[in-house]
Amino acid sequence: MSAPRFVTIEGIEGVGKSTQIARLAAALAAHGVEHCVTREPGGTPFAERVRTLVLDRGAESVPPLAELLLMFAARAAHLERLIEPALRAGRWVICDRFTDATYAYQGGGRGLDPAAIGVLETLVQGARRPDLTVLLDLTVERALARARGRGAGADRFEAEHAEFFERVRRAYLLRAAREPGRIVVLDAAGTPEQIERAIWTAIEARSWIS
Repeated sequence: MSAPRFVTIEGIEGVGKSTQIARLAAALAAHGVEHCVTREPGGTPFAERVRTLVLDRGAESVPPLAELLLMFAARAAHLERLIEPALRAGRWVICDRFTDATYAYQGGGRGLDPAAIGVLETLVQGARRPDLTVLLDLTVERALARARGRGAGADRFEAEHAEFFERVRRAYLLRAAREPGRIVVLDAAGTPEQIERAIWTAIEARSWIS
């Protein structure tokens, strides 16, 4: 039986995170690995309510600092109620975004101080960090074309302009350059099958699956 692992999938809108999370979950199931799939913000009833506050395009805008604090409020509940119990029970946790997204969206996109984000990260998470983060990278032009071609109504982030996502993407890539041992950058322009194989290769390289 493999030890529990915390794996996060990151990237801007339109890079194919949902597709790859579903494929990874299926691959883990095929290998008999107990796991759960979750997302941020969200994952628990409280955190899902926070998600609605953050994403809804209401009449009142959400100030960047309030947005940051809401993200960590949701994360605190998510960790305590879902992520940590699952890992203690021996299950892998596959999460659609985590704190790297906060550095990218609220840090890079909104221009908030990464040092302040780091203080909240330590306060909320302690030593908990993902064991592996897969960053699906794609040009903003192609990613937004995919996202906006889905036909669903845009949330507050999806409605942002391209320059916002350029900042987010740069922040993601900077994170990856600083933590190459944890963050694996994959070209999201590949086929779903190619990306799935690359993710599984990254897991196999760590000898986590017997």
